[in-house]
Amino acid sequence: MSRPCAIVGGGLAGFTAYATLRSGGLRPDEIAVFGTDTDPGAEWRRRAASIRQRFMRSESDGHCDAASFPGLAVRAARRRRSVVPLLQTVCDRYHPTVAEFLDHVADLRERSGWDESLRLARIDRIEPGEDGFALDGHGVFRHVLIAPGHPGLAFPDGLEREPRAVHAYQPHGYADHVEVVGAGMAAATEWLNALAAGSKVVSVRRRAPERRPLNLPRWLFTRRGLAGFHRTAPNERVGLLRRWSAPSYPPGRPWDEPLARAGSAGRFQIASELNGAEQIICATGFKRGCCHDRLLARLVDEHSVEATEDWIVLAPDSSVPALTDETRTLALAGVPAQWAFPAADTLMGAKYAARRFLRRIEACPSR
Repeated sequence: MSRPCAIVGGGLAGFTAYATLRSGGLRPDEIAVFGTDTDPGAEWRRRAASIRQRFMRSESDGHCDAASFPGLAVRAARRRRSVVPLLQTVCDRYHPTVAEFLDHVADLRERSGWDESLRLARIDRIEPGEDGFALDGHGVFRHVLIAPGHPGLAFPDGLEREPRAVHAYQPHGYADHVEVVGAGMAAATEWLNALAAGSKVVSVRRRAPERRPLNLPRWLFTRRGLAGFHRTAPNERVGLLRRWSAPSYPPGRPWDEPLARAGSAGRFQIASELNGAEQIICATGFKRGCCHDRLLARLVDEHSVEATEDWIVLAPDSSVPALTDETRTLALAGVPAQWAFPAADTLMGAKYAARRFLRRIEACPSR
């Protein structure tokens, strides 16, 4: 006998999906969550702490609650007794602090019943059957959402075992002379961190980063923009996803002025190659592609799940067509769901997948 649903992954994407299912009326005993840490924000918290991140790149609706409103700006306005956060969010200038976001995660964890549903286990294999999907001996579930997070840190060739090198998302300090490889949000944060620590900084990059407020163009977060994306042919879609994965960080004085001052003082420069600094910080993000995730790679290899280059091919609702029908659902959320939602690794992307997963559960005749 299969049980209603399971979420494979206990990070922020899985947590957001859980909050959405709870908001849709499912009880904690109807949802099994499989993860390796009791705190859904633990991994994100460690990475944010490693790069000394203070503010979120996301805006007011960058939270884990099912409904977009009220967002974090409304909560901040109530707490501070100030309309400033509301005025900032009207012109897309409000960004919550990391502390505010993590407080929100802790509050939602307590009131959602997360701990009642969580099972501390890693799922390495999913076996489809008539009644749903068997999860590594932990039971059979009719509807399963896979939210595995990033498959691992990415290092440039030859640097993973270089004694001078550390990844930006690993704990580290700053030497007197630092080379930062990469040009995205983590790299830009590390430029400022190292300069504030008194270091001389070299930005090692092959091309200039894009400057945009969010990690993808804003129009992709709209219904019309997403509909246009869903109409693209596979080859075109791959090209778009590769282009949008190019490094970027926000425009504005908080970034530009410190770098300009440091450049004038000879403490910040740009280079295309490493040149012997005491320390190399690899701000190069994460490994890309379903082949780097053991669970997803097995789905592709063992169950004829279609993949195009780095991405598993999904239906617009983030479900896996080969293993989904009107009686069962296998869907993806988080970074591996970019085929359905290019910004899948954002909190808005997690909500997109979660809401459609909930609709499939509600429409299932065997629920």
